[in-house]
Amino acid sequence: MRIGSLGYAWPFRLPSPARMPQLEHYGSNEDGLIWGYRFVPGQPAEAFGSEAVDAFLADPQASARGEFLWLHFSLANQASRRFLANRLTLPEAFHDSLGSGVGSTRLELDEGALVAVVHDVLFDSTFDASEVGTTTLSIAPRLVVSARLRPLRSVEQLRTAVRNGQDFRSPVDLLAHLLRDQASVLGDIVRKSTARVDQIEDRLLDNRVATDRKELGALRRSLVRLQRLLAPEPTALFRLLNRPPAWISREDVIDLQQAAEEFSTAVGDSASLVERVKLIQEELAALVNEQSSRTLFILTVVTVLALPVNLIAGLFGMNVGGMPLASSAHGFAVVVTGLVLLTAVLAWLAFGRRAD
Repeated sequence: MRIGSLGYAWPFRLPSPARMPQLEHYGSNEDGLIWGYRFVPGQPAEAFGSEAVDAFLADPQASARGEFLWLHFSLANQASRRFLANRLTLPEAFHDSLGSGVGSTRLELDEGALVAVVHDVLFDSTFDASEVGTTTLSIAPRLVVSARLRPLRSVEQLRTAVRNGQDFRSPVDLLAHLLRDQASVLGDIVRKSTARVDQIEDRLLDNRVATDRKELGALRRSLVRLQRLLAPEPTALFRLLNRPPAWISREDVIDLQQAAEEFSTAVGDSASLVERVKLIQEELAALVNEQSSRTLFILTVVTVLALPVNLIAGLFGMNVGGMPLASSAHGFAVVVTGLVLLTAVLAWLAFGRRAD
């Protein structure tokens, strides 16, 4: 029993750190594991801890029943790298990819397992060009291992499907679902971006271009960067599907092919939107140039129209003898009338030809 600061007795004891439950949403356990799931064909997945991994992998009956694990690690926890290196037998390409930053997408076969490096926007991202993260996966017949530094949307969507009781028959089926989630996230980004581009285009038709150029530039840069990171993924998948490993079933190959096609369609929609934004930017630049030319023309015309007035005023302002109309009572009216008529003729010539 513990006495609180106000004198009340708290009728419980804090559990020891070894017995405290790990928070699934806010961090990883002492091995760097964020979550683990055990999949049994025809049944919902069940939570699985890192302490039971060795026993599961050594159990031949689990393999015969078609069971497999999905272990998801946080690279922000340094213990995860030790666990991955000492407790699991993973391809060398997987360990090499853990230290790489946001680069090109990879999907290759190494030491009998699939090693994938996929990209996606961050889970809490508002879709900024810099808010892209990487997940590295190793996919084998009995084990799926994924590791990331920061949470990503598609992986979180896949986890939600697992927690909702969706059945996965194999690790490749899990990968296919992840690819479909990636396509869904990219499609959602494209839809929101398209709605924003539609608004900008409507204002463009009304010749209102004050604040849209900077926004269009940022939107295009974000889409281009995301497209550059994701576009190689369908190509790598199709290349793998031409010669799949022997442990991947025909049904899994078909699912992967469909997922790759959906993802390729989403990437194509993104590329089309980038081209549309580029055309709008060119139209905006043309409008801005036209407005600048119009403003420069008006300034030039005003300068030309004021030239006779300045010239005559300068001549008549000289204090020399022989100034014309100096002794005339109507001299000022004559000069002003002449200047007005001359300015009117010049204005008609300038604006009349401009209208033509």
